[in-house]
Amino acid sequence: MERTSAIEAYGRNEEFRTISAEWRAKSMAERYVYNFDWLGRPIIQYPQDIQAIQELVWTTRPDLIIETGIAHGGSLILSASLLALLDMCDAIEAGVSFDPREAKRKVVGVDIDIRAHNRAAIEKHPMATRIEMIQGSSIDAEVIESVKALAMGHERVMVCLDSMHTHDHVLAELEAYAPLVTRGCYCVVFDTFVEELSPGFFGDRAWDVGNNPMTAVHAYTAMHPEFSIDRTMANKLMVTVAPDGFLKRL
Repeated sequence: MERTSAIEAYGRNEEFRTISAEWRAKSMAERYVYNFDWLGRPIIQYPQDIQAIQELVWTTRPDLIIETGIAHGGSLILSASLLALLDMCDAIEAGVSFDPREAKRKVVGVDIDIRAHNRAAIEKHPMATRIEMIQGSSIDAEVIESVKALAMGHERVMVCLDSMHTHDHVLAELEAYAPLVTRGCYCVVFDTFVEELSPGFFGDRAWDVGNNPMTAVHAYTAMHPEFSIDRTMANKLMVTVAPDGFLKRL
């Protein structure tokens, strides 16, 4: 297939990869990712990564998406709206009526600090009936147990990790939440690209080259062969914050 061949070629094209990495670094320095909204809420993601989530949700059809890191809520709204579309499509295919107020598929968001104005805006959004928010550290034992309880009864689970970006924190998140991912679904680990930037790029942040989500992903997958790094998506996007961050459960 022509598309498949092109994507595979991108992965081998060092010039294309270098140009893409340089543009990504420059765009991050210019705070490019802060320019976008999803259905009215700021979403701090590259448009390419938004597209990636859409493709994964449509392909794997989860009925629960677990996200760590909420910020302004744009990513929660993205996930909720995609799940709403899945419910609508299922109803159309089954030939039954669809009530958009019936939230069959759900999103769980976890953040250590859900600011009051962000919580209020998310709770007022039309997608709010699909969203459950938990305030607390994503690696706190009580928070993990709360998420696991909410995951019970769901048949297909996807996870997106986008909170604290240090190696130890992300590895702890992977140990806690990756086991909830259903076979054939994905755990997406954002900001693995830190490993590919210049040391000190993020100034006084706790994460840096050698201490970031990518190092955590490599440590986790070395110990968990049930997960495979799917590089097809990153090769397709070329500009992504998640190289080596699309983990498929086998």
